[in-house]
Parts: sequence; C-alpha cells; structure tokens
Amino acid sequence: MTVFKTFLKVLNKCKVPILLYSVMLIFFSAFNMQTSETNMNFVASKPDVLIINEDEEEGITKNLIEYIKQNSNIKEVEQTEEAIKDALFYREVNYIIYIPQDYRKEFLEGKNPEIKIESTGDYQASLAEMMLERYIKVANTYQKNYDSEEVLLNRIKDTLSKQSKVEITSKLDTENIEKATFYYNFANYSILAGCVYVICLILSSFKEQKVAKRTLISSTNYKKYNRMLLLSNLLFACCLWIFYVILSFILIGKVMFTLHGLIYIVNSFIFTICAVTIAFLIGNLVNNKNAINGIVNVIALGSCFLCGAFVPMEMLPDSVLKIAHVLPSSYYISNNELIKGLEVINFETLKPILTNMAIIIVFSILFILITNIISKRKRKIG
Repeated sequence: MTVFKTFLKVLNKCKVPILLYSVMLIFFSAFNMQTSETNMNFVASKPDVLIINEDEEEGITKNLIEYIKQNSNIKEVEQTEEAIKDALFYREVNYIIYIPQDYRKEFLEGKNPEIKIESTGDYQASLAEMMLERYIKVANTYQKNYDSEEVLLNRIKDTLSKQSKVEITSKLDTENIEKATFYYNFANYSILAGCVYVICLILSSFKEQKVAKRTLISSTNYKKYNRMLLLSNLLFACCLWIFYVILSFILIGKVMFTLHGLIYIVNSFIFTICAVTIAFLIGNLVNNKNAINGIVNVIALGSCFLCGAFVPMEMLPDSVLKIAHVLPSSYYISNNELIKGLEVINFETLKPILTNMAIIIVFSILFILITNIISKRKRKIG
C-alpha cells in the first residue's frame, strides 16, 4: 500500500506530459480526418498526347485519331524535331504517336503497319500505351473478318465504346475504418511515449537514495516489490488506454461499435501492456531523470518512424521493415493494417492478427524476465 501511495504522488506530477501526448493524438487524428474527407473521390486523368500524322486523315486513320482525342488530352507542338524533344523532356506531353504515311492503305491490305511512339515512361504514358494497344488489337481482329472499311469502322467503334461496369460490393465503412487505423497507429506513439516517460520518472523517484535505502533494508522481497510497482504502473497504463479508447469513440464514431472497432481496441490493449513492460525495463536501467526525455524520443519516435505509425508501411523500404520486426510496434501496427482490410471476420482471417498479438505478448514476458534479472543483480551489488 505504501508503494502505491508513493506511486500516486509521483504520478500527480506527470499530468502535463500525459496531457501533451493526448493533445497531439487528438490534433493529428482530427487533422487526418479533415484531409481524408476531402480526398476520398477518385478522378480519372487523361494522358497528354501529341499526334504526328503523316497520312491522310480519312477512314481508319481518322477513326484512330478521333479515338485518341476522346481518351486523352491532345497537345499542339511545333512540328520540328527540337520542339518535339523539348515537349517530351519537359513533360509537356507524355506520349507521342507517329502515324506513318500510307497507314490506312497498308492497314486495309492487312500489312499491319508499324506506329512508332515516344514516351516519358511514367504512368500517364502507360495509360496512353494501353489505349493505343487496345485500339490496334481490336482493329486488327476486325480487319481479318471484314472487307468493307465502313463496316470495319462501325465494329471498332461499337467495341471500343463499351465500358466495363464497376460495382463496389464491399459493405465496409472504408472511410471511417481508415480513420480508425490512422488513430490507432498514431496511438502507438501516445501510448508508448506516455508509458515510458511517466513510468521511468516514477521508477527514478523510487531510486532516490532515501527511498532506495529504505527499500533495501525492508523485508519486502524484490520480486514482490517489482510486482507491486508493475501493477501500479499497469493501473496507470490501463487508465491511459481507457482514455484513448473513449477518445476514439468520440473522434471516429460508429465504426468503433463494430467488430472491427473491438479488434482495434483489443490490439491496443495488448500493446499497452507491452508498453508498460518496456517502460518498466528502461526505468530499471536508467537512474537519471534528465535522460528520460531523450529516451522517450529514441524509443517512441524511433519505433513510430521505423514501424509505420507516421509513414504508411507500404511506403517504407523493405530494409527498414525488416529491422522493424525486432520491435513490438511493428506487430501492433501490422495488425491495425490487417484489421483495415478485413472483409469477413472469422478464425481464418483473424489468424495473422492473433499471431501478431501472441508475438507482442511474448515480447512483454521477455521484458518482464529481463527486468527481474536486472533488478536482482542490482540488489546483490547494492
């Protein structure tokens, strides 16, 4: 009971950093939700294409040019080699199509005339290339079956005018699930930084000379002493976790009342327990209160940047992700990303998530064992 009372007195002095980490979580979550609401619509873009036609604009040649015009932005450039190269170099055009002389005549004769192209090689150029290849493939197929150019052009036009109907069958509230993923990913920093800072500060207070000497001469076993401190720290961490969970209900809304929301909450709870054991280990290694801020930056910020809390995991290099596997945050954030993509929730789909949770628990047990070993050795030395 004495340990717990002392714990509460020290905890009372840590209100400011806890509030700071909470404000950061609220601010960045609100900012992300604001930006995500304005960027959810997909707008199809057209490539910038330059057509250099050396054939007469009739029949199949005219039809090809009209098709390209419908599906791209046609650019006008001075017909000189230097101007054309400059347009490509400065990305004024993505794709240049050279229609050769006598293209129509040779095509109708079944000679399959070559259309030369120049490209910037970017994704817009790839769109233009797909568009051109689609036309040529359809045109070549019909050319073998129809002698009449008029019928041939009508068939090409009918085929190319057909568009695939895309129907979204997912019933997931993807927008809010995306928000929940961002919130709980960023919570990695708030939970880890809050636990490391507060718990290390508390443990360093217990290591002050007067307190340490009283503890050493007391009859309290070091394991029981560690257990009491660990339980006190767990109580603080659970209160912090509950606070962040309540915030998620307020900021994100109805998706938190679904199974997806429940899994996010369970995943964050398991990580919170792990964060406590990390903080408890560091607190037993470090005695200097002035070093705590630096440790928070190294542990919390470092793991967040390496594991994808601040930068999406898909944007991180493979080498960074491999290094991140030695950190519990990697498995916590991986779970959040897996939860985001869950269409159906059953044992099979939850297997990788449960595996990651088990790994986080193993990390927690490992940190507790290391802490006990260090604490025991320090007592022998003392």
